[in-house]
Amino acid sequence: MTNDFYCDEVLSGNTEVDKVKETEDVLAYHHTKPFYPVHIVAIPKKHISSLITLEESDHSLLLELMLVIKEVAAEVTEKHGSCKVITNMGEYQDSKHLHWHIVTGDPLNN
Repeated sequence: MTNDFYCDEVLSGNTEVDKVKETEDVLAYHHTKPFYPVHIVAIPKKHISSLITLEESDHSLLLELMLVIKEVAAEVTEKHGSCKVITNMGEYQDSKHLHWHIVTGDPLNN
């Protein structure tokens, strides 16, 4: 098994998720083990290991991903008053698949 929860579990269907928004190339869903009261993850359906490994050919996919993140962030902000949009790279990135967290509230005690 690779270190890619999103391909290995979510996109393969091995782990069911509560979808928030989906397009042909992007999926946003509620985190399976949330660290915040509202914790949504947005991922491209194509494997891209991280933001810094994007290829020029991925620019339209990145734009679609950012549009989904914008819509979800706007919905969370409208409902809860604020949100953070976070991505991790390098050692901070547990799963080596480009993903963004849309979160709000104080971190939960996990």
